[in-house]
Amino acid sequence: MNLARASSLIAAGTLVSRMTGLVRTIVLVAAISSVGASADAFYVANQLPNTVLTLISTGLLTGVIVPRVVAVSAQADGGRIFLPKLITAGAAILLLTTAVALALAPALVAVMASGYDGATRDLTVAFAYWCLPQIFFYGMFALIGESLNARRMFTPYAWAPVINNIVSIAGFGLFIVLFGFHRTEVGWWTPSSIALVGGTATLGIIAQTVVLAIAWRRSGIPLRPDFRWRGVGFGSMGSLATWTFGMVVVTLLAGLVQVNVMSAASGENASVAVWGNAWLIYMVPYSLIVLSIGTPYFTRIAEHAAAGRGDDVRADISAAIRILGLFVVISAGALIAAAAPASRIFTSSAGDALLAAPVLVAFLVGLVPMAVLFIIQRTFYAYGDTRTPFFFTLAQGVLVVVLTLLAVMVPKEFLTATVASVQTFCGILELLLAIWLLRRKIGPLGIRKAVTSLAVFVGAAIPAAFAGWGIYLWSGADQGWMLDNLFFGAVGTALICSVAGAIYLGILAGLRTPELTSAITLVRGRFGRR
Repeated sequence: MNLARASSLIAAGTLVSRMTGLVRTIVLVAAISSVGASADAFYVANQLPNTVLTLISTGLLTGVIVPRVVAVSAQADGGRIFLPKLITAGAAILLLTTAVALALAPALVAVMASGYDGATRDLTVAFAYWCLPQIFFYGMFALIGESLNARRMFTPYAWAPVINNIVSIAGFGLFIVLFGFHRTEVGWWTPSSIALVGGTATLGIIAQTVVLAIAWRRSGIPLRPDFRWRGVGFGSMGSLATWTFGMVVVTLLAGLVQVNVMSAASGENASVAVWGNAWLIYMVPYSLIVLSIGTPYFTRIAEHAAAGRGDDVRADISAAIRILGLFVVISAGALIAAAAPASRIFTSSAGDALLAAPVLVAFLVGLVPMAVLFIIQRTFYAYGDTRTPFFFTLAQGVLVVVLTLLAVMVPKEFLTATVASVQTFCGILELLLAIWLLRRKIGPLGIRKAVTSLAVFVGAAIPAAFAGWGIYLWSGADQGWMLDNLFFGAVGTALICSVAGAIYLGILAGLRTPELTSAITLVRGRFGRR
């Protein structure tokens, strides 16, 4: 499967997944709101397994397993001996991890949200018992999905989350039918209402994992338990995983500090639930662009690195950054201009949207650097190097912790946006360190052309974003129709982004930007054959 076809299939699945995910969030916000102790309690509980997924997919899986699966898939048996053993070992570890997490649920909540009062903490623990089983299913979903990606079967992993969102929309919708809207009172919750919300979240993860298990059978690799692990190379993988485990610890500790600091703002101000929902908006362009285009590039970089083709690796790095940059720069600019109406999509009122908008803007400023970091970090993984990423992640994590602890001095109404700004600032420094370390490892990266292209993209995006901002001001800004309800918020966001995008493309076309031609070719490479 070529890059154009792979990227478009992932992009299509990711687009549908993110759009249905936004609908899921809208229904959830309608049920329990986004600002308030109940929403924060559910967010913290549901974030426990979500954190595990993020750490697994960006650490052990991406850094250790994917390059190994790429290698064994090129062998004569196509991985038929190794892969069932890998899936079995992963399932055993995940079952143990899930059991331990369930036993420690009260302690985990106490660590994640030490600032909650007794009633809010009890509600969070009750949600956690329903959400923590997601650890096993999230882990299996990531393990099977990344293995399919490494074998160039990209479609199932991109489309399976749609099933999760459909199940969640139905479950949260049923909650509204049975219990009503905006259940923000901590003392209102009953075992049945907790079970419906928490159980729905977990059932959706189970559903998407079952879809991947069905897709796996089409790969021709048997999906059956195989405990004969001796002599298949798990030992060498374990040594690589040691460093990714260190990355897990660093990231987890930094995240714990962030959640605990933000929990002090819970109640009337933007807090952890707003943080999570703003992150969902941020992840729409990140997933749609960075993951859909960057994932096939990572597979190709891993293949070239395994074959010792250094020049091809450098060419892939430069090409990936330039293509990603073309789309990511305007996505960040347009969404910054539309931050308030975009935030209105996942908030209950115009006032809540204005509280959430600065958090979203803080995340979006880091969208371009994080897209570049995606490629740089995975180049280390392609060379089987998980040690170096540990050190630049450690540097970023330490800085996040220090600056986040200092953020407690700002007023509560600005606290969550400040923590998000800290995350972005530290991510930019992490990128600069990662580039320097990769250059020391493989020599000149040849990214001068990519940097020049990024500068052109930013230059084109600035007037385009200001034009989008002008549309928001024309609508009445904070008092305008775009903040009246979530529907108008979505319409306003689409209008602002459309205007900004059209102007951006017009400027690039006028400049005869070569990456624009490459992007058009990328799209036509997939859809031109239909």
